Amino acid sequence: MTTPPIPEDVRRFVLTSVPSVPFLEALLLLRADPGCEWDGTMLAGRLYVRERVAQDLLDALCTAGMARRCDASGPGTRPILCCYAPDDALRQRIDRLAEVYARQLVDITHLIHSSLDRKAQQFADAFRLRKDA
Repeated sequence: MTTPPIPEDVRRFVLTSVPSVPFLEALLLLRADPGCEWDGTMLAGRLYVRERVAQDLLDALCTAGMARRCDASGPGTRPILCCYAPDDALRQRIDRLAEVYARQLVDITHLIHSSLDRKAQQFADAFRLRKDA
């Protein structure tokens, strides 16, 4: 039995807003417990990544508007605590992605990786063009 294609709205959202599988997994963890305050240590333990990687993921989620700082410390201090906090429109897109990801995990993962592969190839091609010029 073949799986249906990824819906176009989800495909577009993944390609424009989800830079990596760890980013998506972090996003879905925050979404699963929206009242939780996450720090790099907590996230690292759940994703099996280094604490610095997890902290960078939290920073990226905040930058993308999918999370926000929920601690009282000043900017630039570490560790930061983040909470799931997208606006309503973004929340609906994330909910839709989570729904499709639950059924088509491999397809979504391949889509993310294919996007990374294309970006890497474009970078390599640009370098080759400059080198040959």
